[in-house]
Amino acid sequence: MVRPAAAGTRRADARQNADKIVDAAIDCLGRKPAASMVDIAQAAGVGRVTLYGHFSSREAVVEAALARVIERGQGTLDGLDDTAAEGDPREVLRRLIESSWMLIAQASGVLEAAQATLSPQRIHDLHAVPERRVLALIERGQEQGVFRDDLPAAWLSNALHHVLKGAAADVNGGRLDPEQAPQFITGIVLAAAAPQAPAAPRAEATPQAEAAPHAEAAPQAKATPQAKATPRAEAAPQAEESNGRTS
Repeated sequence: MVRPAAAGTRRADARQNADKIVDAAIDCLGRKPAASMVDIAQAAGVGRVTLYGHFSSREAVVEAALARVIERGQGTLDGLDDTAAEGDPREVLRRLIESSWMLIAQASGVLEAAQATLSPQRIHDLHAVPERRVLALIERGQEQGVFRDDLPAAWLSNALHHVLKGAAADVNGGRLDPEQAPQFITGIVLAAAAPQAPAAPRAEATPQAEAAPHAEAAPQAKATPQAKATPRAEAAPQAEESNGRTS
């Protein structure tokens, strides 16, 4: 007969192992959505027997990981609800990014793994609530004129997730300091979501000045009549030959 204390200890150990496995799955899938059961077991520090004792398949691990990150994200959003309804949407979004950017980035990797493993309906059921809350925040910002409304709110929400995922990859690759990541993410996202200034009207083309009429050609000077050729001087008559002879 198993004593109650021993049974309670085993249940506590089992829950602890299950939590370790789920946390390891979130970390592994966040960095590499194609992470295997072996990768997850090694990260959790448990054997395969223990892993499969809690989760019968990779699909079950992925679903548990997705449910966990969504639950954590819900907790973060709950903490913002005191000001989310009336506060400046830009400030609410900033606080959301600063408090949970790594979690949201991990969720993107876990979601990618889930999309390759779970049914679309199951993913929608798990992910719909927090997604709607972020979307509602962006839509409120559009209504108040602090977020651009020339793009769909859903597209801006997707852009946020892509930036978060890229930042997480850079942190994991040693290309970005984790302490700087929230500032960089916020700067990029808020700049991209800011209302766009109306384009300045194009200046009308200035009509070109009419081409000045060609100056009339100056009348050609009349040819000066050449002086008539001076007639050659008539040859001087030869002195008449004296008829007389010198005597």
